[in-house]
Amino acid sequence: SLPPSLPAAQRALSPQEIRREVQALEQTAREILTLLQGVHQGAGFQAIPKKCQKAREHFGTVRTQLASLKTKFPADQYYRFHEHWRFVLQRLVFLAAFVVYLETETLVTREAVAEILGIEADRERGFHLDIEDYLSGVLTLASELARLAVNSVTAGDYSRPLRISTFINELDSGFRLLNLKNDSLRKRYDGLKYDVKKIEEVVYDLSIRGLNKEATGGAGGEK
Repeated sequence: SLPPSLPAAQRALSPQEIRREVQALEQTAREILTLLQGVHQGAGFQAIPKKCQKAREHFGTVRTQLASLKTKFPADQYYRFHEHWRFVLQRLVFLAAFVVYLETETLVTREAVAEILGIEADRERGFHLDIEDYLSGVLTLASELARLAVNSVTAGDYSRPLRISTFINELDSGFRLLNLKNDSLRKRYDGLKYDVKKIEEVVYDLSIRGLNKEATGGAGGEK
């Protein structure tokens, strides 16, 4: 084969090299996920700022790994190899969205995720964040927040489920406006209604126990 100093477009493409880079990304994603899962346990809510800060440090590693991955194939062949990293990129979108939600309780934009990952938002500019990968990651966030709503009650935080409910309902309204043609994305979206229902049950349970009044009185966050 030609010397590795030549541009990727002039070298023989190696799927093995791409797989190695993707495996490294998957390992970093697992480390970030393990770190963030701590918010569901015991005194996890108090540790949210520290965990988010640590997660952002891990995203520095992600940026380095994605920068390396980009060198393994010609930029114009992104979709030829997309299946190699599609799943891990969706996972990283979810993790970035979860960090931003924990920090600000807002939905991260595709442009902001691309910046966190150190890649492009626009397809024309090379290695980018595909819109369907972004949407899939956001739908995974919805499931995680449904779980967080349940664990918030266990931890005695009664206002958080109300805020999560508002957020998820707005998210659901946004997805209803989309014409989803991708089959796997449609199936993922179908799961969102179960997340909405699960969170509504948590809010209803707080209501019949009179805890929602305590929550809104303390935090001002009515559903």
